[in-house]
Amino acid sequence: MKKRVLITGAAGFLGSHLCDKFLAEGFEVVGMDNLITGNLNNLKHLTACSDFTFYDYDITNFVHLSGKLDFILHFASPASPIDYLKIPIQTLKAGSLGTYNLLGLAKEKNARILIASTSEVYGNPLEHPQKETYFGNVDPIGPRCVYDEAKRFMESLTMAYHRFHKVETRIVRIFNTYGPRMRLNDGRVIPTFIGQILENKPLTIFGDGSQTRSFCYVDDLIEGIFRIAMSDHHYPINLGNPEEISINQLAKELCEIESLNLTIKKKKLPQGDPLKRKPDITKAKNILGWKPKISRKKGLQKTIDFFKRNSEKMQVSMQPKTFKAFIQR
Repeated sequence: MKKRVLITGAAGFLGSHLCDKFLAEGFEVVGMDNLITGNLNNLKHLTACSDFTFYDYDITNFVHLSGKLDFILHFASPASPIDYLKIPIQTLKAGSLGTYNLLGLAKEKNARILIASTSEVYGNPLEHPQKETYFGNVDPIGPRCVYDEAKRFMESLTMAYHRFHKVETRIVRIFNTYGPRMRLNDGRVIPTFIGQILENKPLTIFGDGSQTRSFCYVDDLIEGIFRIAMSDHHYPINLGNPEEISINQLAKELCEIESLNLTIKKKKLPQGDPLKRKPDITKAKNILGWKPKISRKKGLQKTIDFFKRNSEKMQVSMQPKTFKAFIQR
């Protein structure tokens, strides 16, 4: 019999790519999303797939699934600053109540659960690059804390279930990721820049643009997540591309790809915005045999091409009634 996996946040950027990956690997996939930030267009290509079922459901409520279940991947959470600043309570609930409900389901089904944590658990880091052993520098009451602390609590609760209930758990700490199926208007820097380029507008840079990020193309990340899910390692593992770049340089590279003159509009740096971010991926290399393969230039070109074809679809989610036969409730 095929292995069966539940993927929460299935209509989101990463969740939808994970659905594709696990289907390609021969799994039966159950997707779950309350569509608060997810987009059903991300799953449109799976409507006729007999191994895929979708549930429109909020995992902050009790989660039950009939039948056997081998794996759970918990990716249900707002993930961009615009979203989690607009819906802070829902963000906290997804990381706390949602994680509690899914860990309970994993215990009931004797399933392995992988949770999606984040580089944001390191806050504005005093260690660079960031290793998994670094405890972080997080403001617990700042405007961004609803996401940071939800993920930190998620990790703590997951390890408690592993230690006390012997649940098979996995934790991935995801660094900045980009690629097809992001929303142009989700507030993250790469889709924001691409949207402004497509509309021939100046690129908005917050602060002086010297802050750094390390951008990983989505295909590389998904492969790493799959390897963690299949591994025997239950402590957190960083996944990201350690090739660090400033926001100023990113803007320049995107304009060079599109052969455009670079024009910049500066805005004040938001409170709590990290000044640097770079993963130490030694554990991923040693334990998983994983490292990023897709160059930033190639990944950015693929992302630009996707948005040129799909810009309207990626800003407005398709109405659920369009998929009436597809959605289970």
